[in-house]
Amino acid sequence: MSATQVAASAVPPSPPAIDAASRTPPKKQPYPFWLGGVAATIAASITHPLDLTKVRLQASGDKRMIESIRKTVRTAGARGLFDGISGTWLRQMSYSMCRFWAYDESKKLLGAGKDAPAWKLAAAGSMAGGIAGLVGNPGEIVMVRMQGDFAKSPEKRFNYKNCFDALFRMVKDEGVSSLSRGAVPNVFRAILMNASQLASYDFFKAELLKTPYFSDNIICHFTASFAAGTVATTVCSPADVLKSRIMNASGPGSNSTLAVIRQSMAADGPMFMFKGWVPAWTRLQPTTILIFLTLEQLKNLVDLSRNKGYTYL
Repeated sequence: MSATQVAASAVPPSPPAIDAASRTPPKKQPYPFWLGGVAATIAASITHPLDLTKVRLQASGDKRMIESIRKTVRTAGARGLFDGISGTWLRQMSYSMCRFWAYDESKKLLGAGKDAPAWKLAAAGSMAGGIAGLVGNPGEIVMVRMQGDFAKSPEKRFNYKNCFDALFRMVKDEGVSSLSRGAVPNVFRAILMNASQLASYDFFKAELLKTPYFSDNIICHFTASFAAGTVATTVCSPADVLKSRIMNASGPGSNSTLAVIRQSMAADGPMFMFKGWVPAWTRLQPTTILIFLTLEQLKNLVDLSRNKGYTYL
């Protein structure tokens, strides 16, 4: 055997080449599209009394939040604080489910990744809001009417039994077009809400994670959602008031946005656009926090179930 052959035999064989594709971690599967709707439904069920009070302040002559709550309990009992809860569920499982799904899809379309600039996130939120505002408009009307019913005199009440009875009677008594009542301010509000709430949550969360003081945990989620709730309340207040007043109207021609603005300006002045801001913030703040905390925990549960081999989520 030659010296060259001996040297070659002394060299250990090279390890087999590792395919580059095998080193690439598998692409993470998207979360179920309905996850946001479930999170929003849970949050809205907990904060329903505050939302009920906000709507009644905006649509009636009630002046203060505590007085409005006392009036509800006095006239309808403690159960009255959950009037129209089925309307709230219908709204969340149509509007909210759609907006979270559309927001994720819009971010993919715009290429808004983890560290996307604020304008891209806001654009994705606006797109999602426009879609969800149209899809969820019937549920929005049902929720507003059912919540505001007992603030009216008995002869003016709708007296819907539940959300399905409300939809049936609206179509029967007012025509299919009634399902689009207030669609313009509702879509406008949905655009503002999603551009401010969803986008600002992602933005604040990303900014917090860049600091050495936060990691991706419940403290970071709470802080980001608190900031997002304040931003969303202020941005959405004018459209929210208009939406409530238009959807609660029932007379011919009363659903005109300009007519409602003129009447409201004459009666309350320009500050009518921020009427109910405190109860709106008091309601939206915990709702925003609960939505995002619940959503993050639901995502953790999905990840856990997938890691354990369950593929139905």
